[in-house]
Amino acid sequence: MTQKEFLLNVLPFKDKVYRLAKRLLISTDEAEDATQELFMKLWNKKEEISSLRSIEAYAMTMTKNYCLDRLKSKQASNLTLVHSNYVSNDISLDKKIEIENSIQIVKKLMNQLPEQQRIIIQLRDVEEYDYDEICAIVEMNQTAVRVALSRARKTIREQLLKTHAYGLG
Repeated sequence: MTQKEFLLNVLPFKDKVYRLAKRLLISTDEAEDATQELFMKLWNKKEEISSLRSIEAYAMTMTKNYCLDRLKSKQASNLTLVHSNYVSNDISLDKKIEIENSIQIVKKLMNQLPEQQRIIIQLRDVEEYDYDEICAIVEMNQTAVRVALSRARKTIREQLLKTHAYGLG
């Protein structure tokens, strides 16, 4: 596989790799490092991966495994929380603040989910993978993926309702 072919095959999903790494590692710096490391690994295996049916699914599986390994390592204690802010010029300041708060709450709730649910909700609701791709990445059957996704969504919904109803009772 030439460098051009490699880039054409991997560039379309580089942002998805980064977002999954960021969801799991939380730190922007750690996610950037992980993404770079993963693409170096993909480059080194370019001949092997050229015959794969879905290079993207392979890369996402590598990302998940790499990030989980990083979290288990001693360096995991050095990870820091870095927030990204939602910015839009089309809405009022109070609406922006409300949206930013809601986004931060949902991110926080997602990060509190069990690891498996966090990965599945990231892949399905953020990255918009279909169920077959998610099953391949997380190595679970479709029923288990759907159940985990349903539980994750229910947990987030319940916690979000509690947060928004706080003080109104």
